[in-house]
Amino acid sequence: MIKRTVSELKPYEAPGHFGCTAMRYHGKDETGAEKFWIGKSVFLPGGGADWAYEDNPLEKVYYVLKGEMTITDKEGKKYVVKAGESISFPPNEGRGLKNETNESAEMLVIINYPDAK
Repeated sequence: MIKRTVSELKPYEAPGHFGCTAMRYHGKDETGAEKFWIGKSVFLPGGGADWAYEDNPLEKVYYVLKGEMTITDKEGKKYVVKAGESISFPPNEGRGLKNETNESAEMLVIINYPDAK
């Protein structure tokens, strides 16, 4: 059993993200988790991530802890995900995301590893 607290987390640069601090709770390097990793992202107002993951075979789940995030699909449809809500993505489904509010937003990110079965 491995317990982690936010004070133990180390920020990292998430590719394609802006106005964001990303930290990983559990993963191969952090705790030896082999099937998935879970992290926390904090987005400033206007922060987000560029379009990505259309060519990525991993499943993803975003759970908003605080504030709200706007997720955009490939057709341009927007989904507003508020605190206490989640959105999931099957493999190879792209997305863009942005905090379109004037308050910070916090989100848990859960992604499987490519070799997880």
